[in-house]
Amino acid sequence: MKTLTQALATWRPDASERLDPVSLLRAEWTAIVGDEVAANSRPAELIRDALLIQTRSSAWSQQLAFLSETILSSVKDRTGLELRGLRFRVARLAQTPAAGGKPRTGGRRAREERLPAQTLQAAFERFHGSVIAAQRAKERAGWKECDRCGVRTAPASRACCTPCENTRLQERDAQVARLLFEAPWLGYEGIAELVDSLSPQEYEAIRLRLLRRWKDVLEVVRRTGGVHLSTRDRMIASSYVLLKSRLDPERIAPAVVRNLLGDELHGILYGNENS
Repeated sequence: MKTLTQALATWRPDASERLDPVSLLRAEWTAIVGDEVAANSRPAELIRDALLIQTRSSAWSQQLAFLSETILSSVKDRTGLELRGLRFRVARLAQTPAAGGKPRTGGRRAREERLPAQTLQAAFERFHGSVIAAQRAKERAGWKECDRCGVRTAPASRACCTPCENTRLQERDAQVARLLFEAPWLGYEGIAELVDSLSPQEYEAIRLRLLRRWKDVLEVVRRTGGVHLSTRDRMIASSYVLLKSRLDPERIAPAVVRNLLGDELHGILYGNENS
């Protein structure tokens, strides 16, 4: 099971639209805990994969603490994120309208005094019941469990939920990148035999991304004159030439290497070797 940090690191659909963990939870908070609880609590920050929740009063903190497992389950079911625990802190929250649309008045203590314990208990019982009802409704509708984390997903969805699917794709991309670095001569056909469901388009996107990254690394080597030249830099240069030329290693002539790297960088990497 991935930690919350690992799961959120892969949140998509687009990098420009990526939400930070707290923003994501705030956006889904009403759907996670229901209107009544959401009106009296708010996700504040993450502390080592534990969520700090601000509440309107100590009574709300105590009742939410009793329902920690239910909230954690609801968060996972709604977002696919796995929290390790919850913490609570009383804080001033935005005022919510009372019945009739009039804002509440008075301080926090006064509000607590006007809110009997049985009212709080009823709110939490409704929240707990709504979570259980939602889970049962999904079961009846044929929602299936994610193959990786167990969260329920719509019947027409993939085998994994969106966060886990993004994690799987990122792990696969890392595997392809590692193979391109260590064995660039394999090409698409060779790597596709080792990596499931890799399309030519995906392979090419990863190849171009690596070439751009390696070119930046080699440019630093060139500008610094190879002062801090490392074995890894030499390996990057070798993989860059193979991946850029798309030639088998035995067909790489010294002239090809010099042409792709440039005279200056070639001299730094290979010195006075005959070319």
